[in-house]
Amino acid sequence: MKLDVICKFLSGLKMTLLSMVFLILSAIMAFFKIAFFVDFAVFTIIISGVPIIYFGLKNLFLNKKLTASLLISIAMTAAILTNEIFAAAEVAFIMALGGILEDLTIDKAKKGITKLLNLAPKVARKLNIDDNLLAEEIVPAETIQKGDVIRILAGEDIPVDGIIISGETSINQAIITGESIPCDKQKGDIVFSGTTNCYGVIDIEVTKEYKDSTVQKLIALVKEAENKKAPTQRIVDKWATVLIPSAILFAIIVYIITGEISRAVTVLVVFCPCSFVLATPTSIMAAIGNATKKGIIVKDGIGLETIGRCTTFAFDKTGTLTKGKLTVSNIEKFSDVSVDDILYFAASSEMKSEHPIGCAVVEYALSKDFKLNETQDFKMFSGKGIYSKLDNKRIYIGNEKFMEDNNIELTGEMKKSINSKRLDGKITLIVAVDKEPKGFIALSDTIRENSIKTINELNENKNLETILLTGDNNLTAGFFAKKAGIKTVYSNLMPKEKAMKIEELQKEGKIVCMTGDGVNDAIALKIADVGISMGSFGSDIAIESSDIIITTDDPNKISYLRKLSVATIKTIKTNIIISMTINFISLLLSALGILVPVTGAIVHNFASILVVLNASFLYDKKIN
Repeated sequence: MKLDVICKFLSGLKMTLLSMVFLILSAIMAFFKIAFFVDFAVFTIIISGVPIIYFGLKNLFLNKKLTASLLISIAMTAAILTNEIFAAAEVAFIMALGGILEDLTIDKAKKGITKLLNLAPKVARKLNIDDNLLAEEIVPAETIQKGDVIRILAGEDIPVDGIIISGETSINQAIITGESIPCDKQKGDIVFSGTTNCYGVIDIEVTKEYKDSTVQKLIALVKEAENKKAPTQRIVDKWATVLIPSAILFAIIVYIITGEISRAVTVLVVFCPCSFVLATPTSIMAAIGNATKKGIIVKDGIGLETIGRCTTFAFDKTGTLTKGKLTVSNIEKFSDVSVDDILYFAASSEMKSEHPIGCAVVEYALSKDFKLNETQDFKMFSGKGIYSKLDNKRIYIGNEKFMEDNNIELTGEMKKSINSKRLDGKITLIVAVDKEPKGFIALSDTIRENSIKTINELNENKNLETILLTGDNNLTAGFFAKKAGIKTVYSNLMPKEKAMKIEELQKEGKIVCMTGDGVNDAIALKIADVGISMGSFGSDIAIESSDIIITTDDPNKISYLRKLSVATIKTIKTNIIISMTINFISLLLSALGILVPVTGAIVHNFASILVVLNASFLYDKKIN
């Protein structure tokens, strides 16, 4: 409708500021008693008042709802009819300003869905067999059918879900499971759309059509979660069914008793919930400013309000509690060689490897200023290990299966030592020289410095619980949870399962705050009552799906946010008390005839100023 468009334009920030200019001009003209053919306050009523009247009547007749806009409309109309133009304009402007402040606290952008759509490749390399000849054909991914065979080259993303029928590789599944370590895959293993083939060529048989693939389901679930988070209704609108009849009834009673229409109009003016409207958004905006100074972006003011009431704090592991990057944690030897020799053999051999585990070993050696040498006859065995020649020695680096395939025998003590590191959630690389095991290198993700401090602070409150939701395996998840101080662990979770777990907690009456960083956390961040993402490390999708972004990747900011939320809620309650107290006193003074419409509007405006001033203290408030 054209009226909707016009009123939305008039309700915008620029037009509201223009209406403020007209209101100020009206006040100046009145103060200096300067005559003009029209009161400038009329323009304020047209700009800020018309949208209020329109939407108030629209809600009444079309939606059958009583809103605060209707009460304001009645008060403005009564003031205009009694020639109290400035009073009507003042009320209209304050309400319009409150609406803008409230809108500014809510981020309505949904760019994350668009970015999520770009995760899955748009084309696929389909294999066709014609006259016993194998041919490749590049086709749109959405045309791929169940049962088709497609080929994925090294470095390419997988467009649809399927089963490997040829080849071996490692798949980076972080987008789906959040695992920081690529997962070794071979014939018969399942692969998911959106994940990345790290090296080698694999052929997969498609098990799900494009629209039913993992990434497409993820997109659908994020959209569904977005729709579940409907905008919250204004507090004053919730009270409108009580406020409107009460205001009209009280004004009628005052008129009947006193016989003065001026008193009845003043009652309607001071009854308007302007300061009540400003109580929440001004407090939220000041708190958002406080958070911004700490490197926290609050996209949704509702999220900031809610986090102080959260009873359960859920965390993703990789990139949230941990740094999401593999590093060498232990080097242990089996024979008389030195630890430096083991690192030298491994790092030199892994220099030609593209595998993230090998790259982590090389990076560690270079950080220790090791001089590495070129190897010959380098060979990589997907999912198992590598072979090379170095200094006239045959070097074998890989897992136990790789050692077994090359007839390299590990003793019981060696296996026990290796397994002890696996129980700590670490990856192990066995190093053998000339078919003799020399030792192994253990790698692991590293926990963020402030993760333990954050969890301990939350655990100190007996009314709060902390849980870990991760796609990692039980051993890795358990190790890091224990290290961080989290007692409840849910591992091996797919993105949908993370969201389902949060929904289960919510059904139990718990208010859940979810902190994550990856695409696999997007649904959970949307479903949770409050979603927090780690900004600098996190994915764009996680950032767009969350209510709050911690740009410094410091988990300890969660404790700060919770305390800021508590302080914000306290300020909002104080503002509401100030508003209601002044409004109550103003009602009595209006009924007694002490206040007239203009002075009533001034006192009414004074309440709004007090509310704004009280809220502003939150901006510089020290949160310990």
